[in-house]
Amino acid sequence: MQKLSDIQVFFTSKISALSDEKLLALFRETENDDYFTELYSRYIHLTYGVCLNYLKSEADAQDMVMELFEDVRRKALQYDIEFFRGWLYNVVRNRCYKTMQAHNNQTFVDLTPDFMESDDFPTLLEEDDKEENFRLLQKCMEQLPHPQKVSIKLFFMSDKSYVEITKITGFHLKSVKSFIQNGKRNLKICMENGIR
Repeated sequence: MQKLSDIQVFFTSKISALSDEKLLALFRETENDDYFTELYSRYIHLTYGVCLNYLKSEADAQDMVMELFEDVRRKALQYDIEFFRGWLYNVVRNRCYKTMQAHNNQTFVDLTPDFMESDDFPTLLEEDDKEENFRLLQKCMEQLPHPQKVSIKLFFMSDKSYVEITKITGFHLKSVKSFIQNGKRNLKICMENGIR
């Protein structure tokens, strides 16, 4: 029994030393839950914090973290994920939106720069003016060129990866990345100019 315990400790320490990318690759290859559990546990604090920020209830946030585990596990096997932390943030945020919409019949959008691929994107919804910023965001989205608008919506609002967007739209991978970057920049300019 002692030898088995030593092996488990060794295995656990080896897993914890792996990068996010390696853990994700091993999980997708083997479907061994130990890899996914280690990966998810690294970001439980992030998941809980995002849920608490949107749901405003510790109990609801804790429930959401538990519910998300299986959903994120399933999606991690299905989707081509390049950056786990950013992808996880989008999944968690969108689940919180859906929960809030179901309870309040309202729509919220928050594209926080800390979790986006670059910090050149504005924090769109400050606590004191969410509705006005949301209306402005919708108007700015309508002004984007079609490829940028489609790519932004699929990436940020539908949790699609770059590869999935290429399959859905037929755009080249480099084009998708460019559309998202340029779309974020154009939205930032529009939001800063306050076009109403």
